[in-house]
Amino acid sequence: MANTYTQIYVMLVFGTKGRNNLITDEHEDEIYKYISGIIRNKAQKLLQINGMPDHIHILASLKPDKSISDLVRDIKSNSSKFINGKKWFADKFHWQKGFGAFSYSRSQIDDVVHYIKNQKEHHKKISFKEEYKKLLDLYGIEYDERYIFQ
Repeated sequence: MANTYTQIYVMLVFGTKGRNNLITDEHEDEIYKYISGIIRNKAQKLLQINGMPDHIHILASLKPDKSISDLVRDIKSNSSKFINGKKWFADKFHWQKGFGAFSYSRSQIDDVVHYIKNQKEHHKKISFKEEYKKLLDLYGIEYDERYIFQ
């Protein structure tokens, strides 16, 4: 896309199916590296990835030729295949349906990177459900309590 200049920063948030604690310390680096490769292969730029056993946060700089939904679909699908191929779990691994996507300005990036890097410390004070609802409320996103954590 010649002569197209953009600055699109998005934090993606999604959890494991049923919010089960499946992303163990033993495997998280390998999972995050694999997801990093997916993002890179989709010609997007990863700025930070981290999470907890039941969810992850991804901060990426996106190009306008890739929809957020398509990118998340590719991340979830390909990383699930990778994880299931490793046979780390007795049952099949799945990500939750849906995701959160929150946009940020360039001036906020350092704070968001810090926030994502410090997920384990952050979640000593607040649960994933509380955190996610705070993000939705902060961004003025309407939601139905029955569906946000399926």
